[in-house]
Amino acid sequence: MTPPTPLRGLGFAFIGFGLFATHDALIKALGGTYSVFQIIFFAMLFAFVPMATIMLADRAEANFRPKHPWLVMARATLSILAMASAFYAFATLPLTEVYALLFSAPLLITALSVPFLGEVVRAQRWAAVVVGLFGVLIVLRPGMTEITLGHIAALTAACAAALASIVVRKIGSQERSAVLILYPMLLSMAVMGGLMPVVYKPVELVDLAMMASVGLLSVIAQFCIISAYRAAPAAVIAPTQYSQIIWATLFGAVFFMEQPDAFVAVGSLVIITSGVFVVWRESRQNVSVRNPVLKTANPRFDTGPSPGLRQRPETAEE
Repeated sequence: MTPPTPLRGLGFAFIGFGLFATHDALIKALGGTYSVFQIIFFAMLFAFVPMATIMLADRAEANFRPKHPWLVMARATLSILAMASAFYAFATLPLTEVYALLFSAPLLITALSVPFLGEVVRAQRWAAVVVGLFGVLIVLRPGMTEITLGHIAALTAACAAALASIVVRKIGSQERSAVLILYPMLLSMAVMGGLMPVVYKPVELVDLAMMASVGLLSVIAQFCIISAYRAAPAAVIAPTQYSQIIWATLFGAVFFMEQPDAFVAVGSLVIITSGVFVVWRESRQNVSVRNPVLKTANPRFDTGPSPGLRQRPETAEE
């Protein structure tokens, strides 16, 4: 077997995030016709089958009982809120604008890690967080343009994803990865299934195939990113999530006739630069006691596996 290398890890990462961008473009295409709850239900339904097969085949997973049931359910609830909010944002806003706002999640993880995890964040990373949030204001430009429900949904998704990552950071070394995968998927199917009598609209075969693709792409992309984090350091892989903005620009222009304006471009650059600085700063030795962003890896809003998970106790040196 070929030994893992950083270059191989980068390859998996760029493929994974490219698949995620395709996944998000499909959500946008479907969102003009169907409720986000219906899209999530069918996407999770199709994702559950391969994910459950993989988990059941893993003999290392003795059982699926959580050691911290309330925190596992809190994480599942936050994941569903993040996913529903992000799906709505993709359906109503330009792709690049949604990504710009979602990219604030790593900055929020850094800020929230202080009160919730007691982690040490020093002045330079606090400055990066403040600058990054200023980039969010550039994208939103309050007072100049109307802040819509789609903007609020994107920010809600970023906040919920950040909080879900904080929960993973807290319990990830104690809970089995299958537990953190399975419960959000089951809860999302239960909640969205309960809403089906209210929101259901007959689905054409082509659209059903697209919904199935959303679920399957999520599974494949998550495992690509897991492979990337296994093959290369988190500091190398984490910044590759920002490659999604390139795909968003391309897909938006080709399929949805979207052209990002100067404010979105500048705001995105500020947010991405701040996020990359946080990752770089955390990757340096003897800079901080903890690394909240690197430890939670990619804060996607999906309920699939979390590539930052480490199935081992944490040590004081970390």
